[in-house]
This record gives sequence, C-alpha cells and structure tokens, in this order.
Amino acid sequence: MTNDFTGVTEAPGINVSNEALRMVYHRYQTSGLYCQGKDVLEVACGAGMGLGYLARKAKSLVGADYTDYLIKQARGHYAGRLPLLRLDAALLPFKEGAFDVVVCCEAIYYFPNAARFLEECRRVLRPGGAVLISTVNREWSAFNPSSLSTKYYSSAELKVLLQDNGFRAEIYGAFPTQNSSRKDAAVSLIKRAAVSLGVIPKTMKGKEWLKRFFLGKLTMLPAELNGGEPAYVKPIFLDASAPIGSYKIIYAVGWH
Repeated sequence: MTNDFTGVTEAPGINVSNEALRMVYHRYQTSGLYCQGKDVLEVACGAGMGLGYLARKAKSLVGADYTDYLIKQARGHYAGRLPLLRLDAALLPFKEGAFDVVVCCEAIYYFPNAARFLEECRRVLRPGGAVLISTVNREWSAFNPSSLSTKYYSSAELKVLLQDNGFRAEIYGAFPTQNSSRKDAAVSLIKRAAVSLGVIPKTMKGKEWLKRFFLGKLTMLPAELNGGEPAYVKPIFLDASAPIGSYKIIYAVGWH
C-alpha cells in the first residue's frame, strides 16, 4: 500500500468546481448531524479541511490520516487546536469503546482491507455508536476511479460489508443526477467519453486544467471549512436492493 495519497486528495490550494466544493461541505454537514455532542474520530481526514467544522459540533474530536505530509499540513493549520495522528485505518491505536462516531469521507476505496477497518471501528465504538462512510457512487454513469484506489463499493456492497461486520446498515444517496442542467449533462457526456478513453489526469492538480476548460471559473479549497456554507439538502434513504445510478454520492451509516 502506498504511503502517500497527497496527489489524489482534495486539499488546501486545489481548485475545484462549485459542485465539488458543495460536495465537500455536504460530507461534513451530514457528518455533523451524527457528531453533535459526541466523541468523534475522523479517519482519512486528509489535510483536515473539515476538522474545524466537526470540532464545532463534537464534544471531542481526533483527526487521523495515513499520509504523513497531509497530517503535517493539518498540524500546521490547526496549531495544536486538535489532536492529529498518523495511523493505519486497519489498526486504530485506541482503546475499546473510545468513541461515539467514526467518520470516513471519500477514502474507503483506498483501504486494502475495508472489512478490517470496520472491525476496528466496531471495537473503538461504544454501543449505540455509528460509523459514517461517504463515497462516490461507482454506479453513477460518469464515475471515474482514482488511480490509487483498491476497490469501489456499490451501495449494496457497502450495506453487506457493514452487516457482515456486525453493524445495522443504512444507505443514503445525495446529489441526484436527474437534477443536472443541460450544461452539466453535456459535461457529464464529455467526462464519460474521457473516462472511456483513459485521458483524464490522475492527480487533483492535473485535473484542474480540464475542469477549468469545461466548467470555467474554479474555487480554491480552503484549509478549513469556515463560512460560506451552502444550503443543506438531506440525503435520501435507499433500500440498496438494486443498482443505484441516480445519485453521485453514497452515504453508508453503520450502527453499533
């Protein structure tokens, strides 16, 4: 397993589309609903963009990531405000029942052993606690896998994965594809063609020129989500019994 996910991580200084920025906010708006007054661990926090947002809601918060450079970025920004650790998601260095909530945004597809991660989540969660996972929907027609990914899970596979590891699973969808504008639909068509031809750059920085060409003005990701929060739209509950291609983002909640 690589020890550096810097190039594929949405981090401060990266320029993204307005929709991508809304998606970043939405992950933490959704996570925050579960974190109010709780002891929280965010696994794969990257450079910590959402940690400040969660810290304002949680009773306590620990941020953790596998990539040393990203953790150093987070430490540089938060300057001791929050505990930040470098760790392996398959071996969480916490005692049993240490947390109420574990958050994992856009990272489970990088884990070589997602089941082991969920075993660890179950161990460190208190009874009644929850693990919240967000991931791009691999069943979305414009899905484009990251170059460093191990396995993308469908909504049905996520539900089974959680259940097999002792969790009561709930699946939700966000950012419906049918609400896209004509421009979005045209860009999606071009993106699907680019994916099929294998011409999309592999890094976040490399994708910037392509996004700027098709989407126009981009927005730089901040070091911390603080202000400018978009209106929140709750994810839609899904039964995950059949393929779901009508949502770009999937949330999976596992209750201990």
